[in-house]
Amino acid sequence: MQITGTAAIVTGGASGLGGATARALALKGAQVFALDLPGAVEKAEAVDGVTYLAADVTSPEEVQAAVDTAAGSGAPLRIVVNCAGIGPSTRTVGKNGPHDLDLYRKVVEINLVGTFNVLRLAAAAIGKTEPLEDGQRGVVINTASIAAFDGQIGQVAYASSKAAVVGMTLPAARDLSSVGIRVMTIAPGIVDTPMLATVSDEFRAGLAAGVPFPKRLALPAEYAQLALTIVEHDYLNGEVIRMDGALRMAPR
Repeated sequence: MQITGTAAIVTGGASGLGGATARALALKGAQVFALDLPGAVEKAEAVDGVTYLAADVTSPEEVQAAVDTAAGSGAPLRIVVNCAGIGPSTRTVGKNGPHDLDLYRKVVEINLVGTFNVLRLAAAAIGKTEPLEDGQRGVVINTASIAAFDGQIGQVAYASSKAAVVGMTLPAARDLSSVGIRVMTIAPGIVDTPMLATVSDEFRAGLAAGVPFPKRLALPAEYAQLALTIVEHDYLNGEVIRMDGALRMAPR
């Protein structure tokens, strides 16, 4: 599927994986609508071809409004990349007692329910576009994590939310096959995003040393490159791709 002349939605689009993907899609000729929380949108760097929309992915009303904006842009909405998510670290039972249940719910609500909320509403809009070759109308790319497979100590909420995104991939692809929408998931390893900007160089070097090859952190641009490849490769569907340098995480 060609990217030029399409409309695209990218969640978490103000920075990190989402920011890199929004820029890459815009450079390929898409009209990109980058969704993020209001505070992130206010700080986002202006990029030609990218329109920032303040929206909470867990809000049906806010996401529907964003989908309506993208679908009414004059270009057919065919691309969605879900990057919004959070990753707090807390043990199931820690020094202060059991894992806070509200925190667990929040992680699942944003990482899983938010992803599905965007997928379902955007897919409904994509399904109304004119079909392309082989009846294809568009593609949705979700973001999991290698923590879905190798969750570490303290990642019980994050890992279970991302494992659910992995589990959603194939049935969603099957559900949407009748309207020509592909569904894929990328499971990144350790990516050099703003979340790592506050840690020391020594700590970052330690993270990089654990990657078999190449021995460095992944770059947001590499995630974006993979996302664009998925969009353009029409036979990729219902699959999860690990982008991790062959890393398999230890318990801690």
